[in-house]
Amino acid sequence: MITVLIADDQPLQRLGFRMLLDSTAETEVLGEAGNGADAVRQAEQLRPDVVLMDIRMPGMDGIEATRRITAAGDRTRVLILTTFGLDEYVYAGLRAGASGFLLKDARPDELIAGIRAVATGDAVVAPSLTRKLMDAYTEKRSPVPQPAADPRLAGLSEREREVLVAVGQGWTNTEIAEHFTLTESTVKKHVGRVLAKIGARDRVQAVIIAYESGLVRSHR
Repeated sequence: MITVLIADDQPLQRLGFRMLLDSTAETEVLGEAGNGADAVRQAEQLRPDVVLMDIRMPGMDGIEATRRITAAGDRTRVLILTTFGLDEYVYAGLRAGASGFLLKDARPDELIAGIRAVATGDAVVAPSLTRKLMDAYTEKRSPVPQPAADPRLAGLSEREREVLVAVGQGWTNTEIAEHFTLTESTVKKHVGRVLAKIGARDRVQAVIIAYESGLVRSHR
């Protein structure tokens, strides 16, 4: 059973998420929070597996709440829910320690799959937002480093670099497997080795490192 805390300042939004999660056998809602401070307090008390975190909330926002929850070092992981209009905040949320982000209008099966992935130690990067988000970020960075100069990439094999590029572009394991004609289990092993070698906490941080290192670049 995956335990979940819902943090959103909109009561109807919280109700919608609760109804979905309560109707799913593998998830249990432990609580609801209408602001960041309450989310931090409840996360500490209830220790849920996953916090569904909205970004814009009164008082302490979702980014600061995410930072405090992940800094506590407990097992709780944060999945940010956003809209297209909030892209500028998502990168900050990921840097704060969130394990991924999904659109608020994601299909129910996508949301459940995202919660499941985060709860089991994986991370969720919505492919539809990854390039747009990272392009917006890299547009502000200058100069872009050369990949060979980043020590985090030094230990990667050629195939592992290819996998990191694919991860950085928001590809799923299924897409990577199809592109390189590999099994998904092999892709998972490659991704695991890549994370270990570059010192990434999870797939989301791997995306960030791929862009920060210059291995993946904006094409705007």
